[in-house]
Amino acid sequence: MNAPTETAPLKGSVRVLLTEIIDYAGLFPPSQLSMHDAVRNYAEYRDSVYSWMLGRFILPVSRLDEFLESADELIAKSGQEPWRLSVLAGEDLYDTIKRINYFNSQHSAAAVCDVLEVKANTVSKIENTVKQLPENITAYHEVATGENFPELVSTLALHGQRAKIRTGGVKGEDFPASKEIIRFVRTCQAANVPFKATAGLHHPLRCFRPLTYAADAPQGTMHGFLNMLMMTGFTREGFRPPLLEQIMEEEFDEGFAFRDSGVSWRNEYDLSLGHIERLRSKGLHSFGSCSFEEPVADLQGLGLL
Repeated sequence: MNAPTETAPLKGSVRVLLTEIIDYAGLFPPSQLSMHDAVRNYAEYRDSVYSWMLGRFILPVSRLDEFLESADELIAKSGQEPWRLSVLAGEDLYDTIKRINYFNSQHSAAAVCDVLEVKANTVSKIENTVKQLPENITAYHEVATGENFPELVSTLALHGQRAKIRTGGVKGEDFPASKEIIRFVRTCQAANVPFKATAGLHHPLRCFRPLTYAADAPQGTMHGFLNMLMMTGFTREGFRPPLLEQIMEEEFDEGFAFRDSGVSWRNEYDLSLGHIERLRSKGLHSFGSCSFEEPVADLQGLGLL
């Protein structure tokens, strides 16, 4: 695959909004690349003009050894910053953390596991994770959004933890409704809990597309990562759910106007650079995507890159 190339001057608001926004999940559906191909893609993206948009390499803890075999020559380049890895926890949390600690003790000059992603459907699971979590590891807890969701977010807030939301998948039913995502974001922001998103955010704007790369792929409505970011920013500024839902469901690029000093929606509602900085530091930290090239190409098509 060819690394993306730069095509247009960059607005200041775009730089602030999208810095380190995409965690690369090439190992996962719908791309589901081999480890060899995924690590080589990530190495190319690190060397591209859009490396500033690139976050961590995502992989299951069970594939750390395979990662080393495939990436050994690539991560050994002298003078480069170590690769940052976001590791999906296995069923046995103790074993997961043991593996991460060993990996970091042996390889941190070349690659470091500094983020852990763990499913947390109960208060006790969150508290157990917090007890075992090393100080140098940041955890994102994928919490269930059922009846006990507010309690889970309150527990995350109490322990200074971060949340995770699944925003799509490979089937139409994998995509939560806009209202459900807004509820998640409003609850997290009210509790001062930052979060990340994963799955389904391949495109900047809400759209109706094939959900996988197969020739006979089912089609469905996909949420846009610009919609998600802007909705998070306006949530932080106290906007009510009906307007937030309109932002989440904006499908036209002219709806958002990016400038050096900020961004506006429909020429009526504005986020300054300060607002954008806060939404990234205290709101949506990143999103996982199995493609880095697709979001970049779409942003280029919109004239934002």
